[in-house]
Amino acid sequence: MRLPRPRGDLSAQLIDALASGTPETPALAAGGIGDPSTDDVQLALWILYEQHYRGFEDVDPSLEWSPDLLRLRRTLETPFEAWICDLTATTVKEATEEGDDVVAQLEHLTRDQSGALARHLHREATAEQYRDFLVQRSIYHLKESDPHAWALPRLDGPAKVALAELQYDEYGDGVSARLHSRLFADALEGAGLDPSYGAYVDRASAPTLVANNAMSLFGLHRRLRGAAMGHLAAFEMTSSLPCRRYVQGAERLGLDERVVRYFDEHVEADAVHEQLAARAICGSMVEAEPDLHDDVLLGAAACLVLEGLAGDRLLEEWR
Repeated sequence: MRLPRPRGDLSAQLIDALASGTPETPALAAGGIGDPSTDDVQLALWILYEQHYRGFEDVDPSLEWSPDLLRLRRTLETPFEAWICDLTATTVKEATEEGDDVVAQLEHLTRDQSGALARHLHREATAEQYRDFLVQRSIYHLKESDPHAWALPRLDGPAKVALAELQYDEYGDGVSARLHSRLFADALEGAGLDPSYGAYVDRASAPTLVANNAMSLFGLHRRLRGAAMGHLAAFEMTSSLPCRRYVQGAERLGLDERVVRYFDEHVEADAVHEQLAARAICGSMVEAEPDLHDDVLLGAAACLVLEGLAGDRLLEEWR
């Protein structure tokens, strides 16, 4: 993957700095960033996070740990994290009114799985709209489970074992062809789209980048391991029913069987994963570290709210 196209002054400066190998030169974000959810800021943050995943062909790998870039990342992360906390405060408060049990709170948060995007793809979407959906989802699904995997060395005991069990399934049960990211690449190819990692970053909406950057924020900070696992739990607990609808929508449209296979794989798998994530991971983690309770709820609320915003953007564009 090569560096994407800029979307404003900040991302343009960052891309130039990375391409030239001189990240200390530009006065990046010297005057503040304003709204942290804009295309420009979110693309810059996504580029900085991607340095810790697979990087870019046209960037020196040693820049992953450039002090200047890490300072810039912190400058962008701080208001972004505060924005997420503000955006999800009401959702988190509603969960806390369901008692003190974190599993019950997660079940309350994820009770409604009737998302408008899944319903639209099931019954109304055109084939082109379905492909638009796959393009937006490719930003995460071509690195599926990687953001949550950062938590493994940061957990211990039953929670660590349960996360390893869940991730083993996500990573293909030891068979590379069954990697969920590989299955999604196959689905893209079946839909006539580019299966290459990062191929559609330039088409990713700001809400799509926000949803992905939140996962990286939680995963890359040890102090936010509770949020990372809360996000994972909400993601898994709201996957099975929508995936069934995605399957039915793909079949209605006569899309390639590889598209159907990807989502069909998640109908059954995520029904199992939701119990692992909620009870064995989050429940065990909070039992061992009660101080992580609120962070678990933050991560779950962030997943639901931010994925909802990304879905709403697609529906707005289509309608």
